[in-house]
Amino acid sequence: MTSFEPIPSDFYGYENALSDREKQFIVELRAFLEEKVRPIANDLWMKGEFFPRDVVTGLAELGAFGQSWEETRRFENSAVFRGWVALELARVDASVSTLVGMQNGLVMGSIAVAGSAEQRAEWLPKLASVELLGAFGLTEPLSGSDTAQGLQTVARRDGDHWVINGAKRWIGNGSISDVTIIWARDAEDNQVKGFIVPTTTEGYSATRIENKQALRIVQNADIVLTNVVVPEANRLQGSQSFRQTAAVLRLTRAEVAWAAVGNAVGAYEAAVGYAGERIQFGKPIGRHQLVQELLAKSLGNITSSIGLVTRVSQMLDEGIQRDEHSALAKEFTTSRMRETVAWCRELFGGNGIVMDYGVIKFFADAEAIYSYEGTREMNTLIVGRAITGQSAFV
Repeated sequence: MTSFEPIPSDFYGYENALSDREKQFIVELRAFLEEKVRPIANDLWMKGEFFPRDVVTGLAELGAFGQSWEETRRFENSAVFRGWVALELARVDASVSTLVGMQNGLVMGSIAVAGSAEQRAEWLPKLASVELLGAFGLTEPLSGSDTAQGLQTVARRDGDHWVINGAKRWIGNGSISDVTIIWARDAEDNQVKGFIVPTTTEGYSATRIENKQALRIVQNADIVLTNVVVPEANRLQGSQSFRQTAAVLRLTRAEVAWAAVGNAVGAYEAAVGYAGERIQFGKPIGRHQLVQELLAKSLGNITSSIGLVTRVSQMLDEGIQRDEHSALAKEFTTSRMRETVAWCRELFGGNGIVMDYGVIKFFADAEAIYSYEGTREMNTLIVGRAITGQSAFV
């Protein structure tokens, strides 16, 4: 079995702090990604096609799904470890990291955070094994950053059932999922509640969003719900308001920050390799001062970001992480990622804009990571509110 080594871009060796069992998982994950994902990722990205089934089931067999939840995790692990999993995935391909993050955090997290014990027992194992592929339906055509107040999808109680009407947009896996967690406003008390909705339910329709130029492997969809009838048993029993939705997002936002670092690492590793191979003025470009400056600045961004996300995940393990902590992590790391992938693409010159060299995929995917799970502006305002005690959202 291959021994564990921290990735070279982990300049201060943070990854060495993982437990032996966690390190062993990382070794197995790297081998899987190099064999099954890296060889096909660029082609799938160009075609906008989803991963083959053997990739998704292979990740499930490895234990990539359900690591946070006691019903499905295969061994005790830390939030820092789960962050490193997100980073390791994203350094190969941000779409595979997004797939795992959605299934693990947004979908399974919704059921784990807001579901009853019976719902957890019923649904989490099926999602962990990818017997069912899930999606998370929160964002709407006219409601993105303001979902806490502006959610327009409505659920009306009718005896032992709910009738849901509305629309969702930018729903990852939305056109291929088996079940979707739909967040809707209760017509009676005006509070946001969550529902587990099988995608075969009458009145549910999903249309893939075409012409997307970031995270192209992820199948985002527009969803329309027309008199969709859902039993009370499929309402997340612990979802009484947007607070439960926010609790899910708090958990996943920190792992998105880790994925942002991983995407920057992928671009950086490509740039380091190219700097040693590309000859200009009779020597590798890595021997030129300005190229070394780009690489040093990129490594500085990556290293500072790893330090930040490590601490915010430790705070989650300690039970002291708050919204503003995960918000700062997401805002900072995605901003530094955006700088880093631009510098790395710059290092390639003209070759940086063709898929032959791969760096353009990290560059384009960065734009989606920068925007989803809370924009920079919204996360800045969450942190600003914590600093000043004053809300500036409106």
